[in-house]
Amino acid sequence: MALMESGAREVKGAGLAGRLMRGGRLIAGALLDQLYPPACAACSRPIAEGSGVCAACFAGLVPITAPLCPVLGIPFDLTLGDGAVSAEALADPPPFGRARAAVRYGEVAQSLVGRLKYGDRTELAAFCGRLMAGAGHEYWPARPLLVPVPLHASRLRFRRYNQSLLLARVLGRQVGLDVDPFLVRRHRKTRSQVGLSGDGRARNVQGAFAVHPDAVVRLRGRGVVLVDDVYTTGATVRAVTQALLRGGAAQVDILTFARVVRGDEVPI
Repeated sequence: MALMESGAREVKGAGLAGRLMRGGRLIAGALLDQLYPPACAACSRPIAEGSGVCAACFAGLVPITAPLCPVLGIPFDLTLGDGAVSAEALADPPPFGRARAAVRYGEVAQSLVGRLKYGDRTELAAFCGRLMAGAGHEYWPARPLLVPVPLHASRLRFRRYNQSLLLARVLGRQVGLDVDPFLVRRHRKTRSQVGLSGDGRARNVQGAFAVHPDAVVRLRGRGVVLVDDVYTTGATVRAVTQALLRGGAAQVDILTFARVVRGDEVPI
């Protein structure tokens, strides 16, 4: 439990030392802006400030809002009435309770995820995480535990960071919740999911995850929100959910930055 991270307990620097540190960061930031002018994280066009996206790319991020499937979070074209569930959820009910995502997986979202995941643009987690905090607003009153989808140790050594953990940490600070990066581990190395079919993705991650031996103690009766960058077919989050449920989690919900919506022609 000592290794669990807490967003609720983070405090900002205070007094003279805190002001000096903030002043130093502002000066350093201004110098960096002169040497390396801020650019859009998606298209690299110059922007006024920060590590976000330009107005054109921001407009290209399509938020997922109601009406949507209450289970899978798939956006509906029109309101179908209370309790209406998507055909996908009826045909293949997931082991988790709900899935939500901030935006549809399109060209801009693909660029942001690619740069965060493979391009060492770790600062993008703050931008993506803020959007995710709003998308998961239904989850926060229950005070769940935030759990990132884990990487295998060999892939983590190669990549040097887990983008899902970065997103979970941003969410923890935004909504004041604990993050447990050790509750689930990927104990079997799997091949990349890119290019695999839905069935191939499911077979690839089957049995790849295990929970911490003290999972029940770490959970303390709380539900879990599983955090990842993209929901594609759901194979990975389903496999992690099954491991969590076997380990004693009472409820598992999913939150991602983007999700693939059928009909959107963006390869992944």
